[in-house]
Amino acid sequence: MKRRGFIKKLFFSIVGLGSLFALDAFWFEKYIIDWTVFDISKNKKNRITLIQLSDIHLKELNSSLISIVEKVNNIRPDVILFTGDTITRKSKLPMLNELLALFDQSILKILIYGNKEHSGKILYEEIAPVLNKHNGVVLVNKNHIFTKGTRSINIVGIDDFVGGTADFQKAANDMDNKQLDTIVLNHCPEYSDTISELNSSQKVNITCILSGHTHGGQITFFGKELFKPVGSGIYLKGWYTTNNIRMYVSKGIGTTLLPVRFGARAEASIFYV
Repeated sequence: MKRRGFIKKLFFSIVGLGSLFALDAFWFEKYIIDWTVFDISKNKKNRITLIQLSDIHLKELNSSLISIVEKVNNIRPDVILFTGDTITRKSKLPMLNELLALFDQSILKILIYGNKEHSGKILYEEIAPVLNKHNGVVLVNKNHIFTKGTRSINIVGIDDFVGGTADFQKAANDMDNKQLDTIVLNHCPEYSDTISELNSSQKVNITCILSGHTHGGQITFFGKELFKPVGSGIYLKGWYTTNNIRMYVSKGIGTTLLPVRFGARAEASIFYV
């Protein structure tokens, strides 16, 4: 009887742990967004608020995305930054239009390409009008100057490193004033190494680089990822510094390959610049 009781308890313990694991991986870490907040303004006046939404992999307008929209509209940032892999195929362009329509239309939206936009063969001529309709722009190796009050910053959008033609030098040449505080949007963090090398001659005043792509590993155990996509380099998640240039790698929102997250909770980030 003691042995039978032990086996029964062990069985229910395993079932219970498995259920907790499934609840965490299939629901909590996927849909309960971790809102990270960073003040990198260095006490500047006319502080600018940016929100980074990366790797959405838009499949449906689920309750998690709706909650993100509601929080963003409540915060009322100056700019929303979609840092790649927002949609994965042309058929999702109408859904992207629906998503953008939910955000406050007074908020500027800036989108860059990730590898999924390229592999999905989504043409600039197809996605740019969708952004334009909702007070947004698509940046492909280009710069956009954002002005708030008496202060202006550069927001640079780099094409995807894996699927496109990432060209920081071209983007830098598009700048009228390289001394403005500059935020670089760069989907694949590995290309940040090239950006830091090129900037030794370009001399752009880079405040930070914002990347995604890695999903924070998506499934990790004790901080060690099972898999990282090509274009991640040595980077996984959080803050890094390369040649005195800071970079933040977002864990992103969506999933790929497997519809689970473990040890890599979905993330949206607020930056005060």
